[in-house]
Amino acid sequence: MNVLIIDPDDARAASVAEGIRADHVGQDPSITIQPSFELRMLRDIDPDMVIIACESPDRDMLEALQVANESVPRPVVMFVDRSDANSTAKAVEAGVAAYIVDGFNPKRMSSVLTVAAQRFAMMQSLRNDLNKARADLAARKTVDRAKGILMKSRNLSEDEAYKLLRKHAMDTGRPIHAVAADILAVSDLLSPGGE
Repeated sequence: MNVLIIDPDDARAASVAEGIRADHVGQDPSITIQPSFELRMLRDIDPDMVIIACESPDRDMLEALQVANESVPRPVVMFVDRSDANSTAKAVEAGVAAYIVDGFNPKRMSSVLTVAAQRFAMMQSLRNDLNKARADLAARKTVDRAKGILMKSRNLSEDEAYKLLRKHAMDTGRPIHAVAADILAVSDLLSPGGE
């Protein structure tokens, strides 16, 4: 296990690291401690888990976590001494998998890390499903627009236009939405004012 601990307090960071080691006896986890969070750390260190301990998350940290969650997603556990509803909501929006208020307790480390890893995996699965659904919808819209162009320009029925698209896709070994995108691009070039 490769863990990145972000904590400006050396003593608390050492306590968090000790809690991880105690929970992973015989596994020799690799632990890196840094006083502040930077996106490049996720690429350089490539941690399996990020643990942040602080008094209260500030806006800059939450914004950096939001960017990190979009570009280099990792499970993030945040231990804070104090919080308010706004900070909690912002942390969840930033992708924090476990947000623990009232500090760090070594006895809870194992369950907190397990829940965070499972919640992160679940959220990644949902995000992947959503991205796939969006891509499928965009591809379907592209195919529908291309069918409309073929129907208008060749005086075809919707079924005939689809069969023509499908045949060309099969003949060229390309996905039907890629063929449809080509038709849209050519149509844009041929339309008045097209470039």
